[in-house]
Amino acid sequence: MNGIGELAQRLRDGLGAQALSVDTALDEVTVTVRAADWREVSLRLRDDPQFGFEQLIDLCGIDYLEYGNGERGTLPGEGRFAVVMHLLSLANNRRVRVRAFCPSDDLPLVASLVEVWPAAGWYEREAFDLFGIVFEGNPDLRRILTDYGFVGYPFRRDFPVSGHVEMRYDPQLRRVIYQPVTIEPRENTPRVIREEHYAQDK
Repeated sequence: MNGIGELAQRLRDGLGAQALSVDTALDEVTVTVRAADWREVSLRLRDDPQFGFEQLIDLCGIDYLEYGNGERGTLPGEGRFAVVMHLLSLANNRRVRVRAFCPSDDLPLVASLVEVWPAAGWYEREAFDLFGIVFEGNPDLRRILTDYGFVGYPFRRDFPVSGHVEMRYDPQLRRVIYQPVTIEPRENTPRVIREEHYAQDK
């Protein structure tokens, strides 16, 4: 394959209607597929000789809650939650990003890719732990970074920065306990005090 444009066209032709969009930006190709086609497209990208994306580099979740609302000029997402994976073809020296939006914001759900790439298991656990995205068919979908008693999903855009509960050691009970967060409001703007006539030429 020669160039990003050729790879993008090959993906359009090879995936057909399963590719909702194939975009190129910054020398990268992004394919957007339906959540229902997530596993089937993954198998095709791995097993079809014209693609040969045999290696899963990364898989993560994204929360598009605030996209399109700020001053950065981002476009709103098609849904709130998406799953993104990056694949590598060693034989063709090509990379591709594949994205699928979860059909429900209340219960974000996509098929697990553990049977396609066993390494996906830990990535899926991380996305579940941080975003609450459920990977149907993952045999070990439990928290991996936060504590088992953790409440909520900390990478969601509506999760409070302070969290809900904090963990501390109680000397009277002689054990670790959970309690509601007790952070006092404070001013986060630094105060700078300069000498009189600070920026004037001498």
